[in-house]
Amino acid sequence: MTLPVVKTERLYRQIANAIMAGISRGDFVSGGLLPPERELAKQLGVSRSSVREALIALEMTGWVDIRTGNGVYVAQPLPQSAAPQEGETCSLLELLQAREAFEGMLAGFAARNGTADQRAALLALTAELQHYRTNDAAFLAQDKRFHLLIGEMSGNEILRELLEQLWNKRYTPHVQRLERYFADNSVVQEMNADHQQIASAIVAGDEAAARQAMENHLRQVRQRLLG
Repeated sequence: MTLPVVKTERLYRQIANAIMAGISRGDFVSGGLLPPERELAKQLGVSRSSVREALIALEMTGWVDIRTGNGVYVAQPLPQSAAPQEGETCSLLELLQAREAFEGMLAGFAARNGTADQRAALLALTAELQHYRTNDAAFLAQDKRFHLLIGEMSGNEILRELLEQLWNKRYTPHVQRLERYFADNSVVQEMNADHQQIASAIVAGDEAAARQAMENHLRQVRQRLLG
């Protein structure tokens, strides 16, 4: 006898399926407003961040319409597909948690191992980032340069490669849709203030402060995007 492969479904997909079931039963009518994220989280016994990821998955597959500042509406008409499309392999919550732990460690190593030239480059890049005011592709490209430079300053090529792999997971439709909805231009100023704190600690050679500054930065990004 051949047993089927048991698949572990991500929590946000389970939530998406539960909401779709409610829509199919008529609990939520086509064109009508869904309950707020906080209420959905309470009803389902899950975190608000997981509900937010589920709503993005539903929006991407045509089940809901997210109207920033107005709420989330059940699509009209409903899609023909019975379930969200498969293939999304990255939960933003998991990605940010992984980055918080991993990049905090790298920032500490960068404070210990960065060369004088690398520290000068980090300060120059931090100053350049201060000129950006819009959360657009240009800013995000420089933000990535900032973080990857810190990976290089760790002095460990394997860790730098792992960091780049983590960053590449950011470029999925699911993650990018979340960022587009929940990261407005005010996030740029907040992130650049964090960048300055991180760079200052690294250049000063303060491993503990560098680690803490990076962890705080990524924790705040997570709170901004996922509530």
